[in-house]
Amino acid sequence: MADKLFRAVILGPPGSGKGTISQRIAQCFGLQHLSSGDFLRENITANTEAGALAKRYIEKGLLVPDHVITHLMLTRLEKITRHSWLLDGFPRTLVQAEALNSTCNVDVVISLNIPFETLKERLSTRWVHPSSGRMYNMEFNPPHIHGIDDVSGEPLVQHEDDKPDVVAARLREYKGIAKPVIDLYKKEGVLHSVSGTETNKIWPYIYSLLCTKIPPVDPEESQHSSVQPMGSRYR
Repeated sequence: MADKLFRAVILGPPGSGKGTISQRIAQCFGLQHLSSGDFLRENITANTEAGALAKRYIEKGLLVPDHVITHLMLTRLEKITRHSWLLDGFPRTLVQAEALNSTCNVDVVISLNIPFETLKERLSTRWVHPSSGRMYNMEFNPPHIHGIDDVSGEPLVQHEDDKPDVVAARLREYKGIAKPVIDLYKKEGVLHSVSGTETNKIWPYIYSLLCTKIPPVDPEESQHSSVQPMGSRYR
């Protein structure tokens, strides 16, 4: 962990690889990886007040409102004020970004730019273990047994919004919502856009960028460790 607290955000459309990249950043630079999706699932499982509220929206196929997810994430951040962190999946909207800005300064924002056709292909072949959020790709990272989660042995499902006829609409929606967030961070001078289709082409740039901001935990191991394709497990 660096002496100076470091705060980062990763942005990207569904299927862009935020989860995969976030895990590598957290591992290599000693950051706490805070995924809004994971945190929502934890609160829903624990049946907290916010979790129960979020569940009602999710069951109706609606996005969790800004005030709910913002309250969850900022409450969590208040508990780790002495740790460096990386946010994955939050902020998603301009309202969320402005709420985050009101509590702390973000040092780096990484925006993943992945071609539309690549995203469409990934999402349409993605299957999920509902309770844990573990993701599989039937081409790049299939489960050991077709349709079954490797860890729990429970069935995998394909989300309705990952089906081919819905994917294009999801990506268009993300683009519209994300643009004001990207513009905000670009104006603040902390945005770094990265383009590509595989982690082994994107990772060296991200690693070099972050090395100028925060020392890696183990430079030798981090720089030379093997990198899996982004399609392995992505969000």
